[in-house]
Amino acid sequence: MDSKKQTPVKYYVGIDVGSASVRAALVDGFGTVVAHADQPIQIWEPQPDHYEQSSADIWAACCSVTKKVVCGVDASQIRGVGFDATCSLVVVDKQFQPLAVNCGGQNYRNVIMWMDHRAVSQVERINATHHRVLSYVGGVMSVEMQPPKLLWLKENLQESCWEKAGYFFDLPDFLSWKATGVTARSLCTVVCKWTYTSDGGWDDSFWKMIGLDDLVKDKYEKIGNHVLSPGESVGKGLTPEAAKDLGLPEGIAVAASLIDAHAGGLGVIGADVKGHNLPCENQPITARVAMICGTSSCHMGVSETPIFVPGVWGPYFSAMVPGLWLNEGGQSATGKLIDHVVQGHVAFPELQSKAAASAHSIYTYLNSHLDLIKKSLPVGFLTVDLHVWPDFHGNRSPLTDLTLKGMVVGLTLSRGLDELALIYLATIQAIALGTRHILETMQAAGHHINTLFLCGGLSKNPLFVQMHADITGKPVVLSKEVESVLVGAAILGACASGDFVSIQEAMAKMGKIGRVVQPNHQHRRFYDKKYEVFLKLVEHQREYRSIMNSF
Repeated sequence: MDSKKQTPVKYYVGIDVGSASVRAALVDGFGTVVAHADQPIQIWEPQPDHYEQSSADIWAACCSVTKKVVCGVDASQIRGVGFDATCSLVVVDKQFQPLAVNCGGQNYRNVIMWMDHRAVSQVERINATHHRVLSYVGGVMSVEMQPPKLLWLKENLQESCWEKAGYFFDLPDFLSWKATGVTARSLCTVVCKWTYTSDGGWDDSFWKMIGLDDLVKDKYEKIGNHVLSPGESVGKGLTPEAAKDLGLPEGIAVAASLIDAHAGGLGVIGADVKGHNLPCENQPITARVAMICGTSSCHMGVSETPIFVPGVWGPYFSAMVPGLWLNEGGQSATGKLIDHVVQGHVAFPELQSKAAASAHSIYTYLNSHLDLIKKSLPVGFLTVDLHVWPDFHGNRSPLTDLTLKGMVVGLTLSRGLDELALIYLATIQAIALGTRHILETMQAAGHHINTLFLCGGLSKNPLFVQMHADITGKPVVLSKEVESVLVGAAILGACASGDFVSIQEAMAKMGKIGRVVQPNHQHRRFYDKKYEVFLKLVEHQREYRSIMNSF
């Protein structure tokens, strides 16, 4: 009989703040999600393209879901906490109290969301400078990054917000401050969204050139002058107040955070693929792209040397995987676009009632309905005469044109459920064609990509996954744990605890493959033709806009 005592299981808490909800998971050292909870958070849209949230509402949700997942667990077994969040902008005053980011003066609404496009004029002026830091964001800064939002606040809310502000945080950094009382920033956030460089730090000339030289005068205290690598331990761990709020013991290790997409990348891209007959087996991690697909989608590719990709953010050194350069492509509206198209269709009430009667989600029902109407054709071929350009919220990559609009070609007078299913299918295909556009641009610049790793809410939809495999011609790997973003956040906590030597070690041990979806190469010619049409759509849009602009 074995007299050795069984080693207690070590747990890590991952906390993920998405666009519409906060989620937490208790994860063990093998990457298994033991407990999971989520809670919605509020979004305000006071006018078109303005999206705001409340940091107090977000923190309260973090505390609520964390208490749920650790309930009944021996506190001594919980070793570390990791946060990830959307790259939204949090504004607080010198006493760390919330400051309104709106003209109405509602201080509790102190977060400008990542998808907020209010700063269009500001980003156009920033891009007109052609400053050298822009080469690290694909040559053109996005309106979703922080400098244009800061400039908007200075120009529109100077007295009520700008002059009173004590700190501007990226949301992931706000959470680590709230947990530890330390204002250190993550290398991930400041490099990816604020123009910080891992070798040179802040560039004074950039901030002066765009009219934000007041940030330089205080030695960048307001936006961060102490930067930590993701997964590095912050301060002395959880403060007594934060520990009480979260239901965790004081002093537990807290990791420097990640942006949510980067946490998803961390949770999937380093998984051991042996035995799955994948082209990336026995190849470096640089052959992989992690695609995090939820409200929006991000395409994360890494390289050993810097690769400058037109229209794709980066290269960012050590922003996701230490020691590797990161390029980040993206689509600003994917899950949000699918919801918009489906819920706005006249047949949506019929879909709702039929899905409810069959006890299925609306998307499971739509997938089944497509199988019914396809007859002898492959499902994807149903859209031979229906084509969508998916940039209803502008193009992030690779065209970097936020003025582009969505397009649908091939509509008829039909208004039934069949037509709703077809426009749903065409929208998913358009998103996958956009992914192909991004991947081809990355490959033309020097990346060598042969496998996609998908996570996020849309990866649960088998039609979305199969269309990405067929349209890109690459196998798609789905992780064993659906909640890969939470696993990524937990990996940060595991590294901060000291239980793993490196993020790479934690990625290999905690990231697990679930299923592999292979492309159907017999359908390649059809999707090559769809891709030709796809690229023609944006050409036509630019042509007709040029005609109308001459009016």
